Amino acid sequence: MRELVERTIGKGRSVTVNVAESPLGWLRARGLVDARQFEAGERLRGDYETAALGPRVTMRWVARVDGGGGAGLDPTTAQIAAKRRFDAALAAAGKGLADVAWRVICAGEGLPVAEKALGWPARAGRLVLTLALDRLADHYRLP
Repeated sequence: MRELVERTIGKGRSVTVNVAESPLGWLRARGLVDARQFEAGERLRGDYETAALGPRVTMRWVARVDGGGGAGLDPTTAQIAAKRRFDAALAAAGKGLADVAWRVICAGEGLPVAEKALGWPARAGRLVLTLALDRLADHYRLP
């Protein structure tokens, strides 16, 4: 899905921004993070989103399509497992790196916003984020 918006930056200069694109996807599209770093960030975001999903509180009345008994994890167990994976990944990133990783990858903040919120100088966020993504990739044992 593409939601293009025209934004003005600086003196009379404008850019077209896809607001549906994640900050990590934006960095990947411009070659500022490599495929391994992007995959690590996507895994972290996937666990974050799965862990944030609320459990079902009512019965599902729909029969299973495949007729199986359900060998996989139920939604609550999957949520707990995702939360554990998420916590382990952020712990592997480390204290100083986990903050920017969570803000950019999970919360969807742009690097300038994350830098300002963390009190960092401009353009420091990308370097720190790439270090965090490298640690996450090592944690996930990505080649």
